[in-house]
Amino acid sequence: MAEYISGLSPVATVIISVALMLFLGFLSTRITKRIKLPNVTGYILTGIIIGPYCFNMVPTEIIEGLSFLSDIALAFIAFSVGEFFKLTTLKKNSAKVLIITAAEALTASLFVFILTFYILNLSLGFSIILAALASATTPASTIMTIRQTGAKGDFVDTLLQVVAIDNVLSLIAYSVCVSVAFTTLSSAPLNLKDILEPVLSNIFAMVLGAGFGFLMKLSMPKKRSTDNRLIISISFLFAFCGICALISVSPLLGCLMMGTVYINISGDDKLYKQLNYFSPPILLLFFVRSGLNFNLGAMFDFSASSTGMPLLIVGVCYFAVRIIGKYIGAFFGSALAKKKKNVRNYLGLALIPQASVAIALASLAARTLGGKLGSDLETIILAASILCEIAGPALAGLSLKLSGSYSDKLEDVTAVEELDESGNKLSEAEMLIRRIQAIQKEIPPHSLNEENEEAFTEAAEEYYLSPNQRISRFKNRR
Repeated sequence: MAEYISGLSPVATVIISVALMLFLGFLSTRITKRIKLPNVTGYILTGIIIGPYCFNMVPTEIIEGLSFLSDIALAFIAFSVGEFFKLTTLKKNSAKVLIITAAEALTASLFVFILTFYILNLSLGFSIILAALASATTPASTIMTIRQTGAKGDFVDTLLQVVAIDNVLSLIAYSVCVSVAFTTLSSAPLNLKDILEPVLSNIFAMVLGAGFGFLMKLSMPKKRSTDNRLIISISFLFAFCGICALISVSPLLGCLMMGTVYINISGDDKLYKQLNYFSPPILLLFFVRSGLNFNLGAMFDFSASSTGMPLLIVGVCYFAVRIIGKYIGAFFGSALAKKKKNVRNYLGLALIPQASVAIALASLAARTLGGKLGSDLETIILAASILCEIAGPALAGLSLKLSGSYSDKLEDVTAVEELDESGNKLSEAEMLIRRIQAIQKEIPPHSLNEENEEAFTEAAEEYYLSPNQRISRFKNRR
């Protein structure tokens, strides 16, 4: 089928390929939804199925031409993570959260490095990059599980802050490690410049991102229409990605800083909801394309792998050791931070999901390394991410339940008095009615998806308003 599509006009080839990726990616979520798996898993599997190693439905030139999607997807992911870095929230538990995050991220990376370099005998550069990627934890699956269960409390607050800071540490670790690894793989002598250069480059990107966040706030006063706010924010993200690509710097930390600065100086979380409602097609295409790059042959073939062994073994070992490292690191980190027993015992189980950030970083690393080595790296991370996205949400849900952050039992969800106003004991039916009434009071009026849709729909509706109607709406806002 890829040959037939390639024979069409260039415009038709691109449009049909993208439409195919979007539609089949959507269909996969109908299946993953039934078996309670994240959409990301379905997107990746769709890419594998329609890729060159299965049904070969997408031309190679389209797969290569969509490489820019990794930068764009990373920009949206990193900017949205910045929403969780409100200074008012971080000040409450910043020291304890930093201790826990550093412990779990460094332990996972150390365990993976020992596995890959000393046990599996992989090259030093390859092991360094895998170790850096092991620290990343995707926020999407964790947040999705929390929303589905309605969990809350100290455990949930700690978990969200750890996941947010975890991604910052993984981005910094990746930025340094990929340069060091590239030097070791090229057999050039390693010096201080090779370490300082990526650090300084990312500091520059963060400063530039902070500047973009400040300019974004200035460009979007309260009277700015919602559709134009969406246009301006996307143009800022695209422009920043373009500048980073021009100077060969990852846009991750810069976009993260852009999102952090914007939320702290504007307090406007509605923009994040609009972007979260706009970005799914872009993220879908990115993950489907990641699946298209998945090398099934190298998964089982010794000769096809640059590591000297089937990538399936490397991927499964990476997956298992990373889980062990995350759990042990979170356990001891929580103990050092003097967190409660429920946090110490179960936090590590909630840090297993790994997809968006790790896959995006692996895609960037593959582009930097190039050749067979880059392809193998991306294949290993994709294989491990699929396993993480299958086991991760289930383990995250288990950790939330064991920690007491939510319960399936009605009597645990909300407590009610067992006696009435006269001091008489209530019947079971009366207690049930009171519990239901108490739960109804706690239910929020809208879900996040409804808020996202409302923000996006408001922008669409405003586009069709007359100038006089827009002026009237602006006056009402004030």
